[in-house]
Amino acid sequence: MIQPDANSASSRSPVTVGLVGYGWWGKTIARQISQSDRLTLMAVVEVSAELRREMASDPLLAGVQVLADMDAFLALGGMEAVILCTPHQQHADQIVAAAAAGKHVFCEKPLCLTLEDARRAIRSCERHQRVLGIGHERRFEPTVIALRQEIEAGVYGTILQIEANFSQDKFFALPKDNWRLSNQHAPVGPLTATGIHLVDLAIAILGPSEAVWARLATRGSDFENGDTLGLMLAFPGGANALISAILATPFEGRLAVYGSQGWFEIRDRTHPEQPTGWDICRVMRGQAPVRSFAPPHPTVLANLEAFAAAIRQERPYPVSHREMLANVAALEAIMTSVASGQIVPVAAPDLQAPA
Repeated sequence: MIQPDANSASSRSPVTVGLVGYGWWGKTIARQISQSDRLTLMAVVEVSAELRREMASDPLLAGVQVLADMDAFLALGGMEAVILCTPHQQHADQIVAAAAAGKHVFCEKPLCLTLEDARRAIRSCERHQRVLGIGHERRFEPTVIALRQEIEAGVYGTILQIEANFSQDKFFALPKDNWRLSNQHAPVGPLTATGIHLVDLAIAILGPSEAVWARLATRGSDFENGDTLGLMLAFPGGANALISAILATPFEGRLAVYGSQGWFEIRDRTHPEQPTGWDICRVMRGQAPVRSFAPPHPTVLANLEAFAAAIRQERPYPVSHREMLANVAALEAIMTSVASGQIVPVAAPDLQAPA
């Protein structure tokens, strides 16, 4: 259990946060925070001198401290939590440093690129009794929440298979030297960019996976970390998740869950960065299909505010440490499968490494 600090703020006061990294997603997070009464942005650390010059005229940063040094940033008094919008390889060390400095941590996905790094990061948050949040905002779509509740109630019977697609072509707008197009910093690009959200949803519904087969290609771009990914996650008992993630085609977002009594499909109308709602189809055995529309919902903000609520001890953060570990374990196995072309077992999501 997270213990309150002796000098912690009132449970009704906003959580004061600092932002690490002010690129594309850092700006998106700052915009979300500006719309919230649960969080207040007090500082940003950005290593790029060019970005820092641009930030001087950013209206989102009025009254916000801008720093170039991570140590000085973590030493700031009054800052309760940090939000990481940094390259994936940096996450583990930054989480450990932030937790040791007494800060709660919200990390953009993926949490880490290796299971051992994920274990190290989570152990640090547990040791220092800090909340750890993760940027899997698709869990916070109201229709996904309702679907999971129905699955748990047995409405769809035994879950047989999941099919999901999260594809886009937004990365064509990035400069060629952007870290998101780098094999070193974002290996298996379609996975770390979009597919990891679908892996998380599959784990949320079916639990930790036990094996994976994946294939990556570069077919519609010159991205060095690939643009076309297909993978199958196997789960105990025989259920599968078939996931597609492509970075060289117009946006597609789809989640379908098939059960022995019926199936449910959610289709995004637009990219989740600027959602315009979801088209729903529900088909139960012996009944006509039922189609409906779900209006847009600020899922990124909902995730951040769930993190704030956990810090204020109003309710637990809804993604468990075990689920975070299961996601990174699957990611690591997918990367191994891409390299080998083989079916790869997924490590158990235990906090301690096997002896």
